[in-house]
Amino acid sequence: MATLYYFHDPMCSWCWGYRPVWQTLKARLPAELDVENVLGGLAPDNDQPMPLELQVQIQAHWRRIETELGRPFNFAFWTRNQPRRSTYPACRAVLAAERQGREEAMIEAIQLAYYQRALNPSDDSVLEQLALELGLDARSFSEDLRSQETERKLAQQVAFSRAVAISGFPSLLLRCGGSDTPVAIDYRDHRPALLQITQAMSLEKN
Repeated sequence: MATLYYFHDPMCSWCWGYRPVWQTLKARLPAELDVENVLGGLAPDNDQPMPLELQVQIQAHWRRIETELGRPFNFAFWTRNQPRRSTYPACRAVLAAERQGREEAMIEAIQLAYYQRALNPSDDSVLEQLALELGLDARSFSEDLRSQETERKLAQQVAFSRAVAISGFPSLLLRCGGSDTPVAIDYRDHRPALLQITQAMSLEKN
């Protein structure tokens, strides 16, 4: 069985930019292909304010994505919050939601909170708010958000992304016939990736 791995971080702005194309690609993938999300862990836990230079750099990424891909951003985030370079809490929230069958819903909720609602997903309180809005069991979610099992799963996924030499997010990797093939990402069109995947799978069958 072939597997397509999607390496991402819920607070990665380029993952937000890629989301519409990724959703279209997933809908058109061969039925026999397994798809697995892998949390790459963009930025470890950090309770220190984000340096101003980094804030400026990230805002520049937002403007570029907005201009080139038409994906909207709410820049009020930078004045309403104390930004921190810390995405592991959001990654844990995805894993906690996964235990209740809502992994994809939480990924989208975090992205919308961050990029549209100017909320800070580096804060556990915001993540717990999103869980409530999604109708998750709040107590279970809060426990899972802080559990050792969730921490272990996150460390495992981060280690996997490093083991296969993923250098940025989003990234796609096709594991087929015992070999790994990086799949090129086109932020505007799902078809090149789909063609590469189907051709690789066809070659393996032959």
